Amino acid sequence: MNNIINILLNYQKLINNKNSDFYQKKEIPIWIMRQAGRYLPEYREIRSKVDNFLDLCYNPKLASEITLQPIKRFNLDAAIIFSDILTIPDALGLKVEFLKNHGPKIEKIDKDFNLSKLNINNIDIKLSNVFEAISITKQKLPKDKALIGFSGSPFTLACYMIEGGGSKNFELVKRNIFQNSVFFKNLIDILIEAVTLYLIRQIEAGAEVLKLFDSWSGILPSNEFFYYVINSNARIVNNIKNKYPNIPIICFPRNCGVMIEDFAKNVPCDGLAIDQNFSVNWVANNLQDKYNRVVQGNLDNYLLAFGSKDQIEKATKNIIDNLGKKPFIFNLGHGILPETPIENVEFLLKIVKNY
Repeated sequence: MNNIINILLNYQKLINNKNSDFYQKKEIPIWIMRQAGRYLPEYREIRSKVDNFLDLCYNPKLASEITLQPIKRFNLDAAIIFSDILTIPDALGLKVEFLKNHGPKIEKIDKDFNLSKLNINNIDIKLSNVFEAISITKQKLPKDKALIGFSGSPFTLACYMIEGGGSKNFELVKRNIFQNSVFFKNLIDILIEAVTLYLIRQIEAGAEVLKLFDSWSGILPSNEFFYYVINSNARIVNNIKNKYPNIPIICFPRNCGVMIEDFAKNVPCDGLAIDQNFSVNWVANNLQDKYNRVVQGNLDNYLLAFGSKDQIEKATKNIIDNLGKKPFIFNLGHGILPETPIENVEFLLKIVKNY
């Protein structure tokens, strides 16, 4: 069994058995969020030949090739399928574009939008190429590597759909939460159903681990965080676990601060990804000890891109010293930046594997 899957599924057994291989070998697995991307010259070569980013996501052979690039180069412990969280709005029927030097642009919806136009049945049809890419990758991936499927969480997807892309203050989202709550709650319900179906299809195509990205969860106050982040992620995890109980699920409620404790109490996921804003000492004393959760994280992605070797080594060892005493997955606090030097990634891997 791959070490990441073993840690996620058998956390309690591992911490109770100090004679296990995990503790004897002190194995700490590592993969990197957005590990297949613009910092790699082999990715840029493929990307330069495809005009539309979504066309690249929907090309099974190219998506699989890109997924495997960081595995071949770095021998990481897991591959995460090359795709994007905005494939769901696209599949539901909204126009999605990725504009050069601008980012994603999405057809906006508001309270006057007829939500029945969002067709969940299109998930199977529109995203079939994503599932094919997973199947191709599973066949080519070494047996000791885990294959991770993923989706954006409902609240984060709703943010993009209402704002029409990214936002500095998410004013439209907050306006709809407080002034058009019925519309917003109905949208979240539709997205819960869509994300559940999407992830189940990824499992059936060959994904062995799932990850839910709630990238904008940190913009919400506590009451709304409970309803739109905790509740929606819990419903998805329960939906999937009811059908596939042995598929581990990692959740990433980014920038949620102390609300992560309530998330840990109420969302029955197997792992929690933490951003770089968390003190690793606090995480060790709370999330690992109090809630018995596998933690994944949390090196600063900007440090990896722009820091010195000494700074990277010091921060990496501090994370391992605090979190590596229990089953732990090393990762960044957010996705790897395009400016990240490859030699910094190689240096990081050497520290984690040899420390």
